[in-house]
Order: sequence, then C-alpha cells, then structure tokens
Amino acid sequence: MFVVFFSIGAAALSGSILFTDLLRYYNNRELLKAEKELSNRLKSLNADYDALLQQLRNDPNLIKRITLVTLGKEDNDANTIYPKATAEQLAAARKALTEETSTEPADTSLPRWLTRCREPRRRTMLFFAGAGLILISFMCFGPAKEKNKKKPKS
Repeated sequence: MFVVFFSIGAAALSGSILFTDLLRYYNNRELLKAEKELSNRLKSLNADYDALLQQLRNDPNLIKRITLVTLGKEDNDANTIYPKATAEQLAAARKALTEETSTEPADTSLPRWLTRCREPRRRTMLFFAGAGLILISFMCFGPAKEKNKKKPKS
C-alpha cells in the first residue's frame, strides 16, 4: 500500500510542478510534426520543379507555351483552340487549393489531463493532493517504531 500511495502522490506532485515543461513538450512535438509536413511538402515541390526543368531541357517549344500562359498573352495560331476559364471555375479552383493547403489541425493533441491542469486552481489542488498522499503513505504505512522496553533495575 505504501508503494501505491507514494507513487500516485509523487506523480501528482511532480505533474503539478512540471506542468509548464510538459505543456512546452507537447507544443514542441506539435511544432515538429508541422515542420516535418512542411518539409515533405517542400520536397514534393522541389521534385515537381525538377521534373519541369527536365521537361524544359528536353522540349525547347515548352518555353514558348509557358511564356504565353505566364505572361497572359494569347497565341495567334489559327489551328489551336485555347480554352478560357470562367471566373466561377477560377474561384472554385482557388477554393480547392486553399482548402488543401490550410488543413491544419485546429485541436492540438494535448492529453486530456494536461488540458484540465491548465487552470491554476486545479494544479494547486493536484499539488496538495499529491503532498497529502505522500504524507499519508509515510505516516500510515511507514516502518513501525520499536518501543524500548525498560528493564527494571535490580
């Protein structure tokens, strides 16, 4: 019983004291996860640009086509049909792209017990409950003192 009470009390006491460190740990873990996702996305973009550069090296006519599209000029080739996008189609595409890039989790993955401990009142109660359990474990389940039996003097 001593080990159970002492362990629970020590965990509660250390949790209340180390709350800010635990909160910082979980926040840093979330930031690391977000940075890894960003790094993977940048690697994907680099691969896409490398493929585009390879296509540019292989097909010199591609530069003419990209230049016309990038600068917004129209080609006067009579044998080619160029589709025109409407404002609604462009808005829908823009919305789809922004939804794809802004899919960040709104809720952090903090444990429930850590979110409950954000309130100072609860941290204080946790501290005193842990200290109380430690005191109870030492007072009630500690080693018993031997009483000295006095021998009568003869």
